Amino acid sequence: MKTPRKGPVKKDLYGAVDLHGDNGLYCLINERDERVFQQRLPNDLRTVLRALEPFRERLVKGLAVESTFNWYWLVDGLQDHGYEMQLVNTTKVQTYSGLKQSNDKTDAFWLAHLQRLGVLPTGYIYPRAQRGARDLLRRRMLLVQQRTAHVLSFKSLVERETGDHVSANTVKALEADAVGQWVSGDAAVLMGQTNVRVIECLDAQIKGLEKAAKVQLQLLPDYQCLQQIPGIGEILNLVILLETGPIERFAGAGNYVSYCRAVRAEKLSNERKKGENNRKCGNKYLAWAWMEAANFALRYSPEIKRWYQRKVKRCGGKAVLALKAVAAKLAKAAYYMLKNKEAFKMEQVFG
Repeated sequence: MKTPRKGPVKKDLYGAVDLHGDNGLYCLINERDERVFQQRLPNDLRTVLRALEPFRERLVKGLAVESTFNWYWLVDGLQDHGYEMQLVNTTKVQTYSGLKQSNDKTDAFWLAHLQRLGVLPTGYIYPRAQRGARDLLRRRMLLVQQRTAHVLSFKSLVERETGDHVSANTVKALEADAVGQWVSGDAAVLMGQTNVRVIECLDAQIKGLEKAAKVQLQLLPDYQCLQQIPGIGEILNLVILLETGPIERFAGAGNYVSYCRAVRAEKLSNERKKGENNRKCGNKYLAWAWMEAANFALRYSPEIKRWYQRKVKRCGGKAVLALKAVAAKLAKAAYYMLKNKEAFKMEQVFG
């Protein structure tokens, strides 16, 4: 007697994870929104794989994971074992307003439900090959901010103790033994030396991160393209390219500029401002990079500086708005340069 052949497994399950720092609530539902599997699992890949294995082939769209701070290990690990993964864009998920109480179980179920309906907002899963370099530059940005804090702290110390002004470049070049030239008194000198030594340490670490990140230059074919934009050097170029990813994932220039947080976030009614919409939606690292590029562009490009000065007048003297307008124009130009492989044309951007 012949045993009947097993046909293909029916795909009828939808799954999502409400991920936390030490555990995740896993929920799988069927086409009738019935919970087939729901369990809180520790953040251990082997445990997760064991629990999900009986349902692996029945998942229609794979597993949806919240875009939390610690999604790398789970998404990478499940992808390595053949799972299709989706990264949930948590800022766009519409919460279910019909519940009086919500918890991890309802949150995971709601994500699976949206996945079943085909309306789950998802984000871009950045490829692992370039993720390391991108994160190196993010860490560099953190160290640069800390260095700036110590520079400002030393400047404040000098002004408080003596009333004199010292430039940031002077502070960055200062040695610990020379602090006594700017302040007096054991406590003040010790505080100043602490600032200077921390700045020296941060400088060394920043240079190390930059050196490691620059190895990626040869892997980025569009590097020379953005180098044409005034104000963009090697590091900013790397940050922009690595944070942007494939330009094709943006439907248009407006979408990209919005992702860079270079557009106004406001809600108008009857020509009156009623509030701000999604001001923090987008990539904060790209927002910082394009504002830095705008600042440097004003230094090195007379054409951009003249346009900026005219914009300041039109903005009623609000320099920040004018600078953000420069950043938006540069980001928009970069979008078309990357998409169409064309050169930067000053007259078209700031004509």
